[in-house]
Amino acid sequence: MSQAEVDGSKSEGAAFSTAARAAVAALLAPVDAELARRYPGEPGTRQPVHTVYVPADAFAADTVRTWGREALLAFDTHAATPAELAAALGVPADELLADVHARVRAKLEREPIEDLRIDFEDGYGPRPDAEEDAAAVRAARLVAAIVADGTAPPYIGVRAKSMEAPVRGRGIRTLELFLATLLAEGGLPKGLVLTLPKVTYAEQVTALVRLLDDFERRAGLPAKRIGFEVQIETTQAIVGPDGRATVARMIDAAEGRATGLHYGTFDYSAACGVSAAYQSMDHPVADHAKAVMQVAAAGTGVRLSDGSTNVIPAGSTEQVHAAWKLHHDLVRRSLARAYYQGWDMHPAHLPTRYAAVYAFYREGLAVAAARLAAYVAKTGGDVLDEPATARALSGYVLRGLDCGAVDPAEVAELTGLDRERLDLLAGR
Repeated sequence: MSQAEVDGSKSEGAAFSTAARAAVAALLAPVDAELARRYPGEPGTRQPVHTVYVPADAFAADTVRTWGREALLAFDTHAATPAELAAALGVPADELLADVHARVRAKLEREPIEDLRIDFEDGYGPRPDAEEDAAAVRAARLVAAIVADGTAPPYIGVRAKSMEAPVRGRGIRTLELFLATLLAEGGLPKGLVLTLPKVTYAEQVTALVRLLDDFERRAGLPAKRIGFEVQIETTQAIVGPDGRATVARMIDAAEGRATGLHYGTFDYSAACGVSAAYQSMDHPVADHAKAVMQVAAAGTGVRLSDGSTNVIPAGSTEQVHAAWKLHHDLVRRSLARAYYQGWDMHPAHLPTRYAAVYAFYREGLAVAAARLAAYVAKTGGDVLDEPATARALSGYVLRGLDCGAVDPAEVAELTGLDRERLDLLAGR
C-alpha cells in the first residue's frame, strides 16, 4: 500500500468534534459581543461637511440666511466666473471647475450651512449667570422656531462650557436650560448635536453621559436619545499620563452616545507649545493627534472632524484670493486624509469649503463608479477590488450625494445602483 493510501485511510471519517466546536463558540462568544458593541461600523447617517460656530449672543433666527447672503456676496465679488475661481485657487479653469462653480453657487443659495453650533464656550466667554441663563433659553427658542419653519440647517446644537472644575456648574446649567426649553417648545430636533469641549479625562465624558441619562429618564425620552461630540483640544485627550491613547477610552466612556471627535486646532497646538504663527491644521502635531483619533474611532461609528483656519477671506480681491487658496488647500488635504468634516469660522469660508468638497467628489466619480459597477458585476477591470474597497468606494459616492456634489440620477446611470444598494455596499 502506498503512503498516500495509508494517509487516506487514516483521514476517513476525521472531523472536528461537536465538543471542539462548542468550546470554540464558548471561547469566542464574549469576543463577538465585544466586537459588536465597540465596533458597530458606519451609523448610516449623513455626515455634514463642516460645522459653523456662532457665538451665542450673535445667533439669530436669520443666521443661516445671513451667512448664505454674505457668502454669496463674497463669491460674486471675488469669483463671479469659473475663471476667477480657478485663478483664486490655482487650479485649471476646465469643465470640472465650471460645474463646481455652478454647484457652489446653488449650494450657497439652497443650504449654506450644514451643521451649526451655538457657542457658549470660547466664542462666548464668561458672563454673569443671569445673562447666560437668558441666552441659553433664547437660543433654544430660536432653534425651535427655525426647525418649525424649515429654515434650520440639517444639524444644529450647542457647545457649552467644559467639565473642568471652574466652569463645570455653568456648563451644566446652560445645557439643562437649553434642553429643557427645547422640550417645552416642541421637542428635541432630529439633528440635535451637543459638543463637549476641552476633555482631558474619560471621566469627564462619563459625567456628561450620567447627566444625559438622568435628563432623558426624567423627561420620558428614549434612552440615548441625545448624542454628543467630544472635542479633542488637549494633549491629555491623545496620550494620558500612563502613555496610553486616551481618546479610545473616551469613546468607550460615551457608552454609545459619541457621534464625533472634533479636533481643536489652536487649543491643541498651543498645548503642545507651538507658537501662534505656526498653529495650523497641517502642523505635525495636528497630523499626529488626528492620526491617533482616526485609529481610535475606526469602526466605532464615531466620525472625525478636522479643525479650522483663522485666516479670514477679507479685504482686497488679492487678500481674499490668498485666504481662499489657503483654505481650499487645507480642506483638500483633510479630505485626502479621510477627515470629511471641518470647521468654518466666517461666511467667506463657505465658497472654498464647497469648492474643495465638490471638486473632490466630482473628479473621482467616474472612476469610483466604474470600479463599483465592475465589483458588483464581478467583471474585474483594471483593478481587482476587495469588499473593503467596495465599502470605501460606495462611501465616497454616498458622501458626494449627501452634500450635493453629485446627483442621484448620474450615480444611478454610472453605477447601475440605487441609494439602498450603495448603503448596503458601504456597510451602513
